[in-house]
Amino acid sequence: MDRLSNTVRPYAWGSTTAIPELLGIAPTGEPQAEMWMGAHPGAPSRVTRDTAEQPLSEVIAADPVRELGPAAVEKFGPRLPFLLKLLAAGAPLSLQVHPNLAQAKEGYAAEENAGVPIDAPHRNYKDANHKPELICALTPFDGLCGFRAPLEAADLVAGLDVDSLKPYVDLLHAHPEEAALREVLTAVLTADPDEMTATVAEAAAAAERLGGAYAPYASIAHHYPGDPGVIAAMLLNYVQLQPGEALFLGAGVPHAYLNGLGVEIMANSDNVLRCGLTPKHVDVPELLRIVRFEASDPGVLRPEASPSGEEVYDTPIDEFRLSRYVLAPDAAPRGLTAPTPQILLCTSGSVTAGDLTLAPGESAFVPAGDKTEISGTGGGAGTVFRATVVA
Repeated sequence: MDRLSNTVRPYAWGSTTAIPELLGIAPTGEPQAEMWMGAHPGAPSRVTRDTAEQPLSEVIAADPVRELGPAAVEKFGPRLPFLLKLLAAGAPLSLQVHPNLAQAKEGYAAEENAGVPIDAPHRNYKDANHKPELICALTPFDGLCGFRAPLEAADLVAGLDVDSLKPYVDLLHAHPEEAALREVLTAVLTADPDEMTATVAEAAAAAERLGGAYAPYASIAHHYPGDPGVIAAMLLNYVQLQPGEALFLGAGVPHAYLNGLGVEIMANSDNVLRCGLTPKHVDVPELLRIVRFEASDPGVLRPEASPSGEEVYDTPIDEFRLSRYVLAPDAAPRGLTAPTPQILLCTSGSVTAGDLTLAPGESAFVPAGDKTEISGTGGGAGTVFRATVVA
């Protein structure tokens, strides 16, 4: 078992306080958005082997079967197939969707064949993988997930009483629902920029005045004045998670995180198609090809407890499996030995994992097959999240 040394990413939308408070350190005054745990090439965790600190990605590449186990290597290839994060949103993230696996392979191949540089700002596909993800709230956590029913969205938009939005309200009353959602999102994203800036400003003022159900959109507009994503956001379900609740974001589902601290896990991919709330490139035709235009319940997940004490967040994909343990200080140790790789993350209290003691925000990598036990320590309960794969 290896203690992980992890990188914190200072994205502009990050909270200045949430991750430092969890780690028990003083804030720097700068945003601290995400702490990455895993072997992603953008910021791999570091481990100490033979007295030398090394990137986890290099340790795995040197002996993938030993580190990941033969079943995981056969199913996912010689790399860790998931990335675990602490995510701390102090401002809304971009409104976005992710492709499915076939779309990712097709899009990546097309951009490679066209000679689009991998770091080009207009490039959509950084790899050939899909990016399903799960966010589990550690604090109250606000987000947007999936389309509202068109008639519900129509009522919300109509309530602003903004003349330039009335054509969208009429479109949302059309049938079938899929076509209505497609036409409105297309119209919003392709509208004249100056006209949309004025519309968003008027909508933001109305949302500020009305408050209540409109307050989240007033806040979004404060962070992204004039952005068409403010109007697009009103087409989506607004979700408030309580600590321990989670959302699964599958392919083609538009979503955005607005505020809060959570544990996020995803397949190891950088593929993002943006819809708004961003100064970055928005490829409208490709976005419209990827988005699933169907109204859906956001499907808040709560963990399913097992007799072993493991509480599992059930998802329909195999690249990751997230669960948690709430450990009483006097409880018997829990055995976690598995034939697959694991990352353990403490989020409260103090946890003993093998010969390591983990405080909040500290984590460990467990190679496949290594004997592993966890228990609470320090006279109080401890919480640990367990990330692994289904192989």
